[in-house]
Formats: sequence, structure tokens, C-alpha cells
Amino acid sequence: MRITVGRSLPLRLLAVLALTIALAPWPSSRAAAGPFDTLLGSWRGNGQIRLSDGRTERLKCNAYYTGGGSQLGMAIRCQSESSSVEIRSKLSQTGGRISGTWEERTFNATGTASGQATGDRINLQISGGVTGTMQVSYSGSRQSVAISTQGIALKSVTIDLTRS
Repeated sequence: MRITVGRSLPLRLLAVLALTIALAPWPSSRAAAGPFDTLLGSWRGNGQIRLSDGRTERLKCNAYYTGGGSQLGMAIRCQSESSSVEIRSKLSQTGGRISGTWEERTFNATGTASGQATGDRINLQISGGVTGTMQVSYSGSRQSVAISTQGIALKSVTIDLTRS
């Protein structure tokens, strides 16, 4: 008994193999996006500072976010005509709850931060050497930051940023 194999059979087998490989589920080479990943990178914008003596001044700001996943490092630096603001924070998120450290270097204020992240918003309560709140609302290309404090000469900062 003799079995004959046509010329097209190897091509058909190769086509079936290629199709099987193409349709097979492959592990993603990219990890799933973490809760802070939208913020990562550099941002620029303008804002306003309000001091305890009632003065308000315009600000020019740069913000830098590092980390990723459930970790976020934040550095926001702003300059006005007569003052500067430098906010630093290191945050961690677990199950929607955020905790970490917060500091404003120009006004020498440090504290702990706790709060939550929901969708495109981070809400923080600041306590310790300074008390206050910080809200960050963001999308892929824009963000707004609002900070309110008590116990230091800095009363509030509002900033609108775009990705740089």
C-alpha cells in the first residue's frame, strides 16, 4: 500500500499551524495599568497661591510624577513673583485607600497623607505638622490640583496643568 502526499498538504499544515499560533492566547507583554499610571510623567501649567495675609499671586508650575502601579511619587514646583511652592509626596494605594507622606518645602510643612482614589480623582487629608486637603482631578492630558492648608502661611494653591 502506497500513500501519496500531494504538494499542497505541507502548505495546508503550515497554514493551520500559523493560524493556531496567531489565535492562541498569549500573555500580555505589558502589565495592567495601575491606579496612578495616568499621572506619570511631566506636566506644566499655571495657578494661584493665597497666603495667610490675604495676598494672592499667579504661579507658573511644573509637576513630575514617578512610580506606577500602586505607588506614586509627586513633585510639584511653582514660582510666583515673590514666592515659591514645592510640594513632595510619596503615596501608596491599596484597594482604593491611599496613604503616604506629604511635604511643602518652602513653608517647611510636613505631614502624613491619607485618602482615596476614585476614577479620575485623588482626595487626600493631610495631618501632622500641617493640616489640610489636597485634591487632584485628572485625565490623560489635563489635571487640576487644589490644596488648602491650616497652620502655615500658605493658605491655598490651585493649579491647572497639561502634559508637557
